[in-house]
Amino acid sequence: MNEKIRIALSDDHPIVLEGLRNLIRVENDFDLVGEATTGLAALKLIRDVRPDVAVIDISMPEMNGIMLSRRLAEECDSVRILVLTSHEEQAYARQALDAGVRGYVLKRSAAENLVPAIRAVFTGGLHVDPAIANRMFNANSKRSSGSQREFKPSGLTDREAEVLRLVALGFANKEVSRQLGVGVKSVETFKARGVEKLGLKTRADLVRYAAAQGWFAGV
Repeated sequence: MNEKIRIALSDDHPIVLEGLRNLIRVENDFDLVGEATTGLAALKLIRDVRPDVAVIDISMPEMNGIMLSRRLAEECDSVRILVLTSHEEQAYARQALDAGVRGYVLKRSAAENLVPAIRAVFTGGLHVDPAIANRMFNANSKRSSGSQREFKPSGLTDREAEVLRLVALGFANKEVSRQLGVGVKSVETFKARGVEKLGLKTRADLVRYAAAQGWFAGV
């Protein structure tokens, strides 16, 4: 039997915390190991229990989620950090990723996106809420309309590069399909060809490669 994913929750709103608790407890492979309602309490909790994934609110009293993420990156680097927030501005997402956060989920879409985001960051991936990733991708596409060669690594087709970038950002195959207007089977084919050309074996490899290529710039 596989070990469960150990998760700690931190949010200062009781109703939100209850909702998160319910989302976690219905998953058979999740184990809720602690809760906190302030930034300092969350820091102590995560130091003590060392969860696999820490789900934290950006706006908490005593220490906000960005500052907390920076502390955790220094002191508990084995813990994958996922922030849950109502902030949809790209500046917040950029600050979070710079602080070491691996998942950025909007509260309004938590019921749909929190569980897959936890699984993604647990396996070493990156998850940016599709609502933000979608705007970011469109904005970057417009800025880079005349410089596709800078975005596309040598050996990849335009479509393979687009698919790999969206996958690295946390999009599922169906979401990539909708974003690019191609079939799911085509997405799978482009992804398989792309990772083979780059010699990547896992999604974590793809995320590291994407970060090195600057594909997350502008988030």
